[in-house]
Amino acid sequence: MTQRKSRADRRADLVDAARRAVIRHGAEGVHLNQIAEMAGLTSGAVLYHYPDLRDLLIEAHHAGMERFYEQRIRKAGGIADPAQKLVTTIRSGLPEGPDDAGVRLLCELGGAAGRNPVYGSLLTTLFDRQVSMYQAILETGAAQGVFTLAGGSETIGRNLVALEDAYGYRVIARHHSIDAEAAVELVLGYARLATGHPLDGAVPQPR
Repeated sequence: MTQRKSRADRRADLVDAARRAVIRHGAEGVHLNQIAEMAGLTSGAVLYHYPDLRDLLIEAHHAGMERFYEQRIRKAGGIADPAQKLVTTIRSGLPEGPDDAGVRLLCELGGAAGRNPVYGSLLTTLFDRQVSMYQAILETGAAQGVFTLAGGSETIGRNLVALEDAYGYRVIARHHSIDAEAAVELVLGYARLATGHPLDGAVPQPR
């Protein structure tokens, strides 16, 4: 006998379906029936769990953005060496390839941010949190004498996040000479200049 899914599990499935629908149809072009189709449910069943479709879409975007802050914090949390932590953090913020669903979702969200203040606020908050994440690594490394920073930690952090965004989009757009590993190396090139550290021995194996 098939076990019936809990309400929490069903809502999680709908969040995942909404993310996939946004990637396929765009942040502003997605409709209720498309999410229902992705979830294998009727539109009424979707509305039973999320009477306001906007709440589902915002939750889907929150879940997608978790990867680019909370998960990165956890991934680097057990690393003591600031150089290795910096490299790991850079790698985890870039696409694994052109079909990376998490980065594609952010690209769709970014395209709509100028017209949708909620999406714009979500992306602004994510950007600021990522900058703070980098600041903590940079300042720890400087305090330990591992890094010699070429500027303020906030400026370097902002540039690192901006480079992630720019090169991540190039990977998703299938640029002919910028694949996932090339993007990592390009961001690391700036990080080496900004920290005065070669970041060579600290580079972990590709994901």
